Amino acid sequence: MITVSPDGRGDFTSVNEAVRHASPDDVIYIKNGVYRERVEILTEWLTLIGEDKHRTVIEYGLYAKIPCEDGGKLGTFRSYTMLVNTDNFICKNITVANTAGFGADVGQAVAVYAEGDNLTFENCRFLGHQDTLFTGPLPFKEVEKGGFKGPTEFAQRKTGRHFYRRCYIEGEVDFIFGCAAAYFEECELFSLDCGKEINGYVTAASTYKGEKYGYIFNRCRFTGNCPEGTVYLGRPWRDHAQTVLIDCEIGSHINSELFHDRNKTNARDTVFYGVCGCNASKEKAAPFVKFMDRTEADRILSYVNQRE
Repeated sequence: MITVSPDGRGDFTSVNEAVRHASPDDVIYIKNGVYRERVEILTEWLTLIGEDKHRTVIEYGLYAKIPCEDGGKLGTFRSYTMLVNTDNFICKNITVANTAGFGADVGQAVAVYAEGDNLTFENCRFLGHQDTLFTGPLPFKEVEKGGFKGPTEFAQRKTGRHFYRRCYIEGEVDFIFGCAAAYFEECELFSLDCGKEINGYVTAASTYKGEKYGYIFNRCRFTGNCPEGTVYLGRPWRDHAQTVLIDCEIGSHINSELFHDRNKTNARDTVFYGVCGCNASKEKAAPFVKFMDRTEADRILSYVNQRE
């Protein structure tokens, strides 16, 4: 086991230095402290374990609107605090934060950029504002030239499996987004009030056409400090977005329509937004939201279990 401690009593005082010296199958134990650094996980079969999820903190503050030497801006996908670009990775008991601030001021600011297969985050906290958690891969095509500048811009587009268990994720605009097949279990999704008529969207899935599932939230809680009805559960980043809620607790800050079509009426026929066993009204929900029966919900969960 490799130990990281800010007081010099471990093998390293920097998380990123420990990661750089690690080999596959290594376990890195991170003692309590605030580590102000960017961490890049590129080694397969690596495990990070924090001492305490509230007191083991990795934070940084890059954001999309930062000017670059080439005259452009940093952009969304180079603003991350932690990059995970590998397979078979486990992270437990750690807070990862992007401290840049509200999206209206700084633009997108990613806390965790996660791309790969069989990625597991357990009992972690992801703190940010706009675009807190990116679940790669990227969509096949960018809308604006140069919009995907970042670590996996030219990588093969391959859907990975992500697992988030008992995690706390907070943000405002589309703060969970991407193309991964991501399963969230017993997580809390906290929406921040940014003082707007619409305070944000929890998800912006961009599921590839033909995938079995995109985002699945099972026994999760959608909470926030926003006024009633000012947040949506999601909107489509791309037209085949899939987001499913099963046995979730939905706070009053969530709009009764539940999901938004992003003003793309054509996407209403291609998205899959499903709900089962949640405290939501079918009569008030948007017409493209499907209220699933228990058989269909169990089939989805069974498929996830088969892939684990």
